[in-house]
Amino acid sequence: MKPTFKLGLVAAAIATSISHSAFAEDKAKSDKYIERVQILGHTDKLRTESGAATLIGEEELEKFKFDDINRILYSVPGVNIREEDGFGLRPNIGFRGVTPERSKKINIMEDGVLIGPAPYSAPAAYYFPMMNKINAVEVFKGPAAIKYGPNTVAGALNLTTRHVPDAKEGLVDVALGSNGYKKAHGYFGDTQGKLGYLVEGVHLQSDGFKKLDGGGDTGFKKNDIQAKFKYDLSSKSYTQLVELKLDYADEVSNETYLGLTDADFAKSPNRRYRASQKDKMDWTHKQFMLSHFIGNDDFDVTTRVYRNDFERSWFKVNGFGGGIKPDRVLADPTGNDTNQRLYQVLTGDKDTQDSSEVIILGDNARTFFSQGVQSELYWYTELFGLDHTFNVGARFHQDQIKRRHTEDGFLMKSGNLVSDGNETKATTSNLEKTDAISVFFVDTVKYNDLSLTFGVRGEFIDSLYQNQAPNKQGDWQKKSTRIWLPSFSGFYELSKQSGILFGIHEGFVPTSPRQEPNIKPESSLNYELGYRFNNGKVEIEAVAFYHDFKRLIETCSFSACGNDSNIQFNSSNAEVRGLELQGKYTLAMTDSIDFPVSVTYTYTHGEFTQGFDSAFNQWGNIKKGDPLPYLPENQLTLNLGLVANDWQANLITRYVGKMHEASGTGVTLSGVETKALTVADFSASYQLHENGSVYLKVDNVFGKQEIVSRRPYGARPSKPRQGFVGYQYQF
Repeated sequence: MKPTFKLGLVAAAIATSISHSAFAEDKAKSDKYIERVQILGHTDKLRTESGAATLIGEEELEKFKFDDINRILYSVPGVNIREEDGFGLRPNIGFRGVTPERSKKINIMEDGVLIGPAPYSAPAAYYFPMMNKINAVEVFKGPAAIKYGPNTVAGALNLTTRHVPDAKEGLVDVALGSNGYKKAHGYFGDTQGKLGYLVEGVHLQSDGFKKLDGGGDTGFKKNDIQAKFKYDLSSKSYTQLVELKLDYADEVSNETYLGLTDADFAKSPNRRYRASQKDKMDWTHKQFMLSHFIGNDDFDVTTRVYRNDFERSWFKVNGFGGGIKPDRVLADPTGNDTNQRLYQVLTGDKDTQDSSEVIILGDNARTFFSQGVQSELYWYTELFGLDHTFNVGARFHQDQIKRRHTEDGFLMKSGNLVSDGNETKATTSNLEKTDAISVFFVDTVKYNDLSLTFGVRGEFIDSLYQNQAPNKQGDWQKKSTRIWLPSFSGFYELSKQSGILFGIHEGFVPTSPRQEPNIKPESSLNYELGYRFNNGKVEIEAVAFYHDFKRLIETCSFSACGNDSNIQFNSSNAEVRGLELQGKYTLAMTDSIDFPVSVTYTYTHGEFTQGFDSAFNQWGNIKKGDPLPYLPENQLTLNLGLVANDWQANLITRYVGKMHEASGTGVTLSGVETKALTVADFSASYQLHENGSVYLKVDNVFGKQEIVSRRPYGARPSKPRQGFVGYQYQF
């Protein structure tokens, strides 16, 4: 029996010239294709897939119209986040206790394809898609993520862009907000005969909420334009579609890694020191993807050819001419004469006097590409009297990063940065490249009320590192990794409304091409056991998980350590255990007003189970039982709504517990914690019928701000209260 994957997400407006039967046929073809872009479906029935998976659909995303992926993912159980800039420009996302640093240990996909700048060679997610163009978010954890590599420890995040509509459809969405916020978003698409198209554009900008001493822009501008073209080649026997997707995006943000001392944060959390006045990120991203789908009731195959190009310039404060890093100064600004002097230079209260007080600004210029071809088969059949769903896939992938880092010296003079007159110094010039072949095989066998899923993933990785600095051509390395990663999971239906899920799989995170072979990939065994209930009104899911790490792997980057070494480190044994709870219920208060309620709770405890010493500055001298950094034990999200025919109002409140800044002793920020934080966001909208709708949003209703991180250089604030008003017209 073929599983049902009906998604029902294409809400196309039907032109009067198209007959109902023709539309139904086209929509069936589109839904069949969409199934292979977005896996999970909207349904009021019990989901019977094994493994923990969460879908946030278009209706949920529309409630708050968040631009920030962090705010969206707080509603997903098992997600741990370290905020950085308040806008989600460069998110730090982890699942089930793995490090959230630059989201490098989860697989981030757009429309089923890896979207990171260089997912194998340099997985740190300095690029992240604009959420305004995303109409569904999928999170896969545990055995459910074994088919999405290369990282299999934590899980996968898939972002689905808007589909080509089957009939004429469009939208205009504009908004204004505090701190100079402006949004313009629109799309238009149609299908005429066998050819369909969609064009979508987004512009976002803000003046920023931080206040630079002496004045200056601390905001950003972002743009994204996307075009899709779909052609129907279907026959009576097969559904067959070809789709071309083209995308261009850019960002200029006056952001910085330089934070504050705790004392300065307590006085003015949104302050920025004068030394950061030239800090800026500037990037462009280009995407090409050609997809082909063919299938019928018994099988289907989806093949994608893709290419992503990403180029960035990240100009920011690196340190001082004397070699001292700002984190040491800001952690103890009055501890000694040197720290006092350098702190005053950072704030602009003191002019640079000698070479040790020269402020070093670095441009971490990098170019990336990521390209490949992947194909995936679903086959439904009966063998030995049992129903089987075979899912087989293969991918050939190449990615590369070229670093061309430079540094310039600046003097602090009367509160302004002035060049020290020396030539720009080249600091890093290297290349890391990876060729990877990955395959997976998954067989789901159904016997009465029991479904068992057997899976295996193979990763075959060949990598190259080349130091391209002058006179360093002999500094290079080639290496290979070959590994098979098994998984086993199942779901048992206790009734038509409830069931038990369980699973075990092997976790893996590869090392970068630059690392010596003595640094081993991350390795773990991961277990989960859960319960699911859905009677059409109440939906509940509870999952307990346990990660048994043989070793962790961490990288010293600027965002993690405040330096550019990119050296990786192994830990000893560690474990993460936790519980994920999620419940949803809609109460019909009157004939015309509903009261939807959802609750998400996550308990996570991570610790090292064996002591060791490490030069990684978030570990240091580790003793058995020391906690993992940036991992809150308790997180709770409560979402309340009032929904009527013409209006709705929603309030989402989240609690994030305290987090350790470092695990052991002997490193900067040893024993330091962030405080627990509770934040509420509000949204309301009113339907003007044929004239569109208006909406109001307030992020951080109560205006509470806390330190969300002290890395890389000092205390960083959560987002303050911000208000927005907007108008949306859809046709």
